Amino acid sequence: QVQVLESGGGSVQAGGSLTLSCAASGYSDSSYCMGWFRQAPGKEREGVARIDTDGITTYLDSVKGRFAISKGNAKNTTYLQMNSLKPEDTAMYYCAGGPEIAGAGCSYKYWGQGTQVTVSS
Repeated sequence: QVQVLESGGGSVQAGGSLTLSCAASGYSDSSYCMGWFRQAPGKEREGVARIDTDGITTYLDSVKGRFAISKGNAKNTTYLQMNSLKPEDTAMYYCAGGPEIAGAGCSYKYWGQGTQVTVSS
């Protein structure tokens, strides 16, 4: 059974930084892409960043230049470094992952429970 666990959320002032961590256990396939999503109260969930099996990264326009997604040394781990945080970054952040589907991108089959990020002005 695959389990995805996020950590690292918290409360910071605007301009501050946080690093989110994600680890997926119980997954053995060599194809595994991971991504971070967020959902603020009253808003739809949006994709923030993703990293595919080959290490190619993609970002939401509003976080480009401020956030960085990376893979950890341990298999199926990923980090989201968030710098220059803004109040509008406040949301529940979710890590998701799964096998890549040729021509369709990441399947995001497995999801974590989320970690709260709150940025005060």
